[in-house]
Amino acid sequence: MTIWEMLAVFVAGTCAGTINAMVGSGTLITFPVLLATGMPPVTATVSNALGLIPGAVSGAIGYRAELTGQRRRVMRLGAAAVCGGLCGAILLVSLPSTAFETIVPILVSLALVLVILQPRLSKAVQRRRERKNVITKTDGGPLLIGGVLTASIYGGYFTAAQGIIYMSLMGMLIDEEMQRLNAVKNVLAAVVNAIAALFFLFVAHFDWTAVVLIAVGSAIGGQIGAKVGRRLSPAVLRGLIVVVGTVAIVQLLTR
Repeated sequence: MTIWEMLAVFVAGTCAGTINAMVGSGTLITFPVLLATGMPPVTATVSNALGLIPGAVSGAIGYRAELTGQRRRVMRLGAAAVCGGLCGAILLVSLPSTAFETIVPILVSLALVLVILQPRLSKAVQRRRERKNVITKTDGGPLLIGGVLTASIYGGYFTAAQGIIYMSLMGMLIDEEMQRLNAVKNVLAAVVNAIAALFFLFVAHFDWTAVVLIAVGSAIGGQIGAKVGRRLSPAVLRGLIVVVGTVAIVQLLTR
């Protein structure tokens, strides 16, 4: 890797850490850069997953104020994220790349539709609960846990846009502020990256130079993203999710 390639990877890591803290999909920045250096796709995916851990942790720390009072929710959803992340990591080293990537654009598209419709759907769900005197579950119930498990399997496999999927699921099934959900999203992403990375350390090949460069850059970007993201209104945050997700779909379809 040349000095210019190293600089490009570092900058990509910083940008990825920033965008991951705010909405997710930072992998769509780092992954193409790693491929451009001549790195094989699976090696790039593994190196990227390892490098983004500090960024995910940094973003979660930046949102620590919004995590107040969400311990039980994080623990329940985090358990699903651990199981899903490990399953996704196993799939990455076991299956051909085309097997899972075929449905990625569909998953991201569905997530974006849910994000756009979330305010109306949430109000409709709330009205239905009020009519039937159903108490809202603070953890989203089995449906959200199952959704997080599925999204985490995908996250352990590729990671791109998993944050968008988390946000759409939680926005639909939990009556909570967007910023507080974003804080939970950052924790879940950190959990999935960490559990997948631990698995990769023992069974997959990765590039330590790329890992270190992305790790340092994403840690810096995580703090930047948290400071900027926490100031965004729910409408702006939702709009940013849609924009980033749309770019993600286009890139996944044309990659």
